[in-house]
Amino acid sequence: MAILSLQNVTKDYLADGQRVRAIDGLSLEVCSGEFVAVMGRSGCGKSTLLSLAGAMDFPTSGQVLVDGLSTTSLKDALLTQLRREKIGFIFQSFQLLHTLTVVENVELPLLLAGKSGAREIARARLASVEMAGLDERYPHQLSGGQMQRVGIARALVHSPKLLLADEPTGNLDTTTGNVILELLRRLTREQDTATIIATHSAEAAALADSVIKLRDGKIQEITRR
Repeated sequence: MAILSLQNVTKDYLADGQRVRAIDGLSLEVCSGEFVAVMGRSGCGKSTLLSLAGAMDFPTSGQVLVDGLSTTSLKDALLTQLRREKIGFIFQSFQLLHTLTVVENVELPLLLAGKSGAREIARARLASVEMAGLDERYPHQLSGGQMQRVGIARALVHSPKLLLADEPTGNLDTTTGNVILELLRRLTREQDTATIIATHSAEAAALADSVIKLRDGKIQEITRR
């Protein structure tokens, strides 16, 4: 079964009193262990697609299903549970809390969910992204690449079925960005996670199992490897 399924999804916004269609009749499935790059010009709908997939926004029409659950049919408490248990988010700007140590940043989602053994799980996730031994540092003591590794560890700490990354290498130099992309691809396989990256990076496209090109909210082309 697909972890993410979009079924004839449209998404409209109002801008200056005018209706703007950001996603236009889009259908898509992403399965466990699949590494997908979504590409296209700014404004093509990449970020909107990730927001819909992550249940941070909802379709004007059509259905978005995450692990078989329709995001529009869930009450607020169940939506929060869905995001907390089944979806991981990675951000271009890292979004780390600078008053917390590395390990505290990573364990925070588990603590909010009331999970036991959060510190040990967080340290294991940090080791999986090659950040063992740096868990007591603060974000300002890390390089950009190291901060993104912490962001990845935090996104994966609760073993989500769906991992969403919005321009995860956008604030990194090319060499560091390529290392992060290779890491994401490896973890997608190891964790059997469905991963979707919104990106302009040709390097990401070269590593992806599927490349989806969007234009004006529609799928223009899908290339599978």
